[in-house]
Amino acid sequence: MPNENVKRSTAATAFTEPQKSISSPVPNQSTPLVVNADRQGKPVIVAHNLHKLYQLGKTQVRALRGVSLEVFPGEFVSVRGPSGSGKSTFMNLIGCLDRPTQGTYMLVGKQVSELSIQELARVRNRLIGFVFQGFNLLSRASALSNVELPMIYGGIAKDVRLQRARQALKLVGLETRMDHKPSELSGGQQQRVAIARSLVNSPSLLLADEPTGNLDSRTSVEVMAILQALNQQGLTIVLVTHEPDIAAYTSRQISFRDGRLVRDEPVAQPRDAIAEWAVLSQQKPDDL
Repeated sequence: MPNENVKRSTAATAFTEPQKSISSPVPNQSTPLVVNADRQGKPVIVAHNLHKLYQLGKTQVRALRGVSLEVFPGEFVSVRGPSGSGKSTFMNLIGCLDRPTQGTYMLVGKQVSELSIQELARVRNRLIGFVFQGFNLLSRASALSNVELPMIYGGIAKDVRLQRARQALKLVGLETRMDHKPSELSGGQQQRVAIARSLVNSPSLLLADEPTGNLDSRTSVEVMAILQALNQQGLTIVLVTHEPDIAAYTSRQISFRDGRLVRDEPVAQPRDAIAEWAVLSQQKPDDL
């Protein structure tokens, strides 16, 4: 649940009353992206001395060993590290999908360790948007129905759900694909549906886990352009990636190794995915 001192517009008005908007780089996109940007200046994420211990039979696995960091509103952070480094465990903790064995985690001013299971579910639904490598779309449902899902779980009225789901799909350039099922969409279009789904409840934090992992290089630039456009509006994004060229689009890079945070530094000149996509979108397939 959000801290009372953190002023957030309601999910119902976030799409209709933007404080700031910019044009999306997505093809055939004329509607500006709208996000709920928290500009209060307080950290969105405060992790202090996080440890995570897994018991696998008689073996103890220390997935995290005293990780501490803060992420402030409007940051675009990439998380890297080899397999087993602890980055996935860290993402599970900040996504409220798991609890630390030791240490504290605060999300928009709320002590997560004090929340009940029901409260954690509400936090995941209302404060965090998730984008995954595998898209995680319902195969038999349309793009519109997939985008509606978080609002159904949140108990939002059907007419409001439909209005916001349609607008979210329009924001990512899929206004002509609302009735298509995932099998009728390209990989890039499926990921855009997933991004639209992550935005409908106006999250304070977007967690993207390898969002370009299943995409070709051209489509990866398109997805990163969308994420950069959202971030430029003030949406806080934490992205896990194995790819250094994808991390280069973010403004801050952190790295994990053996359960510890070993690198945390700003990116002096992030790559401009919006500009790159503007060029790519004008090229014919034969030119690529």
